[in-house]
Amino acid sequence: MPEDRPEDMRIERDGLGEIPIPADAYWGIHTSRAKRNFPFSGYRLHPAFIQAFAQVKLACAKTNALLGHLAGERGLAIIEACTEMTTGRLHDQIIVEAFQGGAGTSTNMNFNEVIAGRAAELLGGDRGDRELVHPLRHVNMHQSTNDVYPTALRVAVLTLLAELEEAVAELQAALQRKEAEFRDVVKVGRTELMDAVPMTLGMTFSAFAEAVARDRWRIFKCRERLKRVNLGGTAVGTGLGAPRDYVLAVAGHLAAITGLPVSRAENLIDATQNADVFAEVSGMLKACAANLLKIASDLRLLSSGPAAGLGEITLPPLQAGSSIMAGKINPVMPEAVTQAALRVMANDQAITLAAGLGQLELNHLLPLIAHALPESLTLLTASCRGLAKDCIPGIKANPGRCAALVEQSNALGTVLVPALGYDRVEALVAEARAAGITVREQAVMAGVAPPETLERLLSPRQLCKLGFSPDEFDEVNAS
Repeated sequence: MPEDRPEDMRIERDGLGEIPIPADAYWGIHTSRAKRNFPFSGYRLHPAFIQAFAQVKLACAKTNALLGHLAGERGLAIIEACTEMTTGRLHDQIIVEAFQGGAGTSTNMNFNEVIAGRAAELLGGDRGDRELVHPLRHVNMHQSTNDVYPTALRVAVLTLLAELEEAVAELQAALQRKEAEFRDVVKVGRTELMDAVPMTLGMTFSAFAEAVARDRWRIFKCRERLKRVNLGGTAVGTGLGAPRDYVLAVAGHLAAITGLPVSRAENLIDATQNADVFAEVSGMLKACAANLLKIASDLRLLSSGPAAGLGEITLPPLQAGSSIMAGKINPVMPEAVTQAALRVMANDQAITLAAGLGQLELNHLLPLIAHALPESLTLLTASCRGLAKDCIPGIKANPGRCAALVEQSNALGTVLVPALGYDRVEALVAEARAAGITVREQAVMAGVAPPETLERLLSPRQLCKLGFSPDEFDEVNAS
């Protein structure tokens, strides 16, 4: 080593030359080159991906040790270092950026060097002592970036999907409670933002809940797509460079470590080169984002105003809405959810393109997928929890406002169409508009129906029925 090197640095070498490395760093020269080569975004690897990668490395080390390929104190030290990483330690030493060339090699080397540095330390040596523990020869034994990286991504996504499924269930339950609470609140139903027919506010929330229930089912099905991993396939899925006993055993150890039902893919070559599974999962997440976008948009509309808008519901006040307009409260939770949903949709486009642009035996764009897919899952989970915890439970109906809008609209006319026919109701609505009175008042004045009949036809019970029977209109004068 050069005699004039700073005391707080060490020199590491590879086939491209030598680089000074901070003496207290667990990572080494390969990580340093990646940090210098890819200063693109400032985005770190997703925490769930870092955790999953550590679990994959632990599975590999345990398998090699149990089979006698990584024997003695060195093997035990590597296992201990990996175990520490699975508890959250040393995650700050994973410093490569999310966007990187090499199909994730920089990430794999960052882990290899950190684990090797910590294992060397556990053996009484110095960080960066490659004679004691080598990042490739020992830590990366019988592995390739091309099998550990996509396997870690699958593990991370499976973990995050479980969290999302729980959050979606919470949102569904919150919406169903509001469905029951608002079952007797009659309001105007609108199509193309125009008055259409009377309905109940409970019906509105029932539709929200049903859409979210479908998301819950889709998320459950997503997990089935991700259980088969290519760990043990090494470079292209042939298992080249790895002993057969390791290839057959390593996925089982990963399942035991993660508690996930992962297993070795039947076709490791397919699982190594094709990323369509991630595109499929992303598509299902996009459907969830679409539902959240719709719900958030509707909540903003229904609560708009409140005096000069619809004002049929009131959202819980979460924070002041303006630095100048005193007393203004904004629908901040639906707005945040809208932005998250749009980001998920954008991520889906990126994931779809990345999956399709993989070439031959490897998809070189997996780092983009490994950034976008966990981000989408995190955004959706936070969105569902934000709505379920801080928005939906605090929503209050404004029955008086809802009733007033029903009375002022032409929606009542639609209720009478089965008895009076379209043309007669159209004339009735025009007469009411010309006279400046409500459709209900015009119907009573014209002798179409007594007030109690109109009240019955507009009751929540009547509106919630599926269809009608002819005798329900016996008191309506169709002449």
